[in-house]
Amino acid sequence: MTTVTPAQLLAVAAQGEALPPPFTVAALFTQARLDNWLALGLVLAAGLYLYGVHRLKLRGDRWPVARTLLFLGPGLGGIAAVTLSGLHAYDTTLLSVHMVQHMVLSMIAPIFLALGAPVTLALRTLGAAPRRRLLAVVHSRFARVVAHPLFAFGLFVVNPFVLYFTGLYRLTLENAFAHEVVHVHFILTGCLFFWPLIGLDPLPGRWPYPGRALLMVLSVPFHTVLGLTIMQSSTLFGGDWYPSLQLAWADPWTDQKIAGGILWAGGEFVSVTMLAVLVVQWMRQSEREARRMDRELDRQEARELARQASGPAGPVGDARPAGGAADPD
Repeated sequence: MTTVTPAQLLAVAAQGEALPPPFTVAALFTQARLDNWLALGLVLAAGLYLYGVHRLKLRGDRWPVARTLLFLGPGLGGIAAVTLSGLHAYDTTLLSVHMVQHMVLSMIAPIFLALGAPVTLALRTLGAAPRRRLLAVVHSRFARVVAHPLFAFGLFVVNPFVLYFTGLYRLTLENAFAHEVVHVHFILTGCLFFWPLIGLDPLPGRWPYPGRALLMVLSVPFHTVLGLTIMQSSTLFGGDWYPSLQLAWADPWTDQKIAGGILWAGGEFVSVTMLAVLVVQWMRQSEREARRMDRELDRQEARELARQASGPAGPVGDARPAGGAADPD
């Protein structure tokens, strides 16, 4: 029979949950929950998106199926997979599980949310007055600042260092509300970073593709440095939190090395994949621009031919005899 120590009781009281059993694949299902406010938010977001698609269909307009699948599947579904499944039961007992959540919430789900183009969908389905208000927000000074690629880039790369190298991370382990707020913060910072890079929605100040690719390349070293620092750290993140749990089936030091490896390898994988997506989008935009220029040249040529065909043709004949003789009496 497992004995719960006073230190474990203190850790359990901080989060208000029982210590989970050993981490297994089955636990991803048996430890799942749907009773928090994030689940309600995900259901509401999915419902609004599907309602917008339904409105367009009733109106006879087409909305790409791929956008819907990306937004609902790896977008909202990715968030649900790491916050509502059994993973949530281990995000304060295993740093490696927390790091998986970090990667999905800030670097994977936001990519697919951006590709779902929810702002464009809203602009196409809202009435005149709500559409004007939404456009006012999109083009506001605040949106121009927070959606600026440099601002989003700085926020994206600095946030993890602030979280893990200050007392903030320990606070998220001890306080359930702070823990959930950090999850939302991961999602928002990820969206701010990836939306201007690959998003399909209208945003102010969007950079050309070479600039976007450069920002993606520059983000790689930061995740590499952070991941290696976590792997090689001589202190445990969260202080004595993880040792105080005294889990017989997990070693905090080994788990921390795994967490750093997840951040290092995952960050590089996402960055390389993002660069590939940007290159594909860049090529498609170049093809569309080439087709547009071809159509414009064709129209100019057609207008020139029409102008020549309708221009003055000169004299085609004269009924009078040569020499300009007068008509006979």
